[in-house]
Amino acid sequence: MSGASSATGLVTRADGGNRGKVMGDQLPDKPRYERVLLKLSGEALMGQQGFGVDPAMADRIAGEIQEIHDIGVQVATTVGGGNFIRGISISAAGMDRVSGDYMGMLATVINALALQHSLEKLGVFTRVQSAIEMKEVAEPYIRRRAIRHLEKGRVVIFAGGTGNPYFTTDTAAALRAIEVGAEAILKATKVDGIFDADPAVHPDARLLRRLNYLEVLDKGLRVMDTTAITLCMENRLPIVVFNLLRRGNIKKVVLGGSEGSVVCL
Repeated sequence: MSGASSATGLVTRADGGNRGKVMGDQLPDKPRYERVLLKLSGEALMGQQGFGVDPAMADRIAGEIQEIHDIGVQVATTVGGGNFIRGISISAAGMDRVSGDYMGMLATVINALALQHSLEKLGVFTRVQSAIEMKEVAEPYIRRRAIRHLEKGRVVIFAGGTGNPYFTTDTAAALRAIEVGAEAILKATKVDGIFDADPAVHPDARLLRRLNYLEVLDKGLRVMDTTAITLCMENRLPIVVFNLLRRGNIKKVVLGGSEGSVVCL
């Protein structure tokens, strides 16, 4: 099944790239995806700490990004800010929702700069683009410039969410992935994929390897928020959900391994 052509000539693979056909542990040398967007939560950078950025964890994630960069994959990434603040949580405690959301967007910039530092220590040229202009520390988000960076082999980190309150970093990830012509969103989590129930609460929860967008919406599965899922569905953009805590999983997913779950048509 062919996907929808993007403005950059890449093809979005609405079938999830026919994942799951790799036999055993043997993976191909050629990546299945040429351009991806990696969605990281702010908590991913926290490591074993209870707050902020764990430099060792940032370095580990950067090393895994370098692995797929070195095999020719064009990598964009978005990062949340939940290791510092969540707009929706602080608004529930009494703060104005709009102010809380902007604070959360600023937290994503802190995380983006931390990840940029870790990548550049490894010699990976990286650009941070922020939806909220702060030219002293990041480029403004400009779609054509972002695509050009990717074409030149630079990693691009999108910060500042969408630049608007009431939109999550999930929605920002879906939007940016579509705009730059990514072939898939790789959503990094703390579990092995999408389950039919919360595995932390229900030990017998079943891992769902493959779903379509409507199943995710109808079953209320917390993969990404409804706006993000709808954007991906309308643009036939696959979402691969995998466990970031297992070393090497980013590369395995990019090479077409069966790790995690895939949401597609």
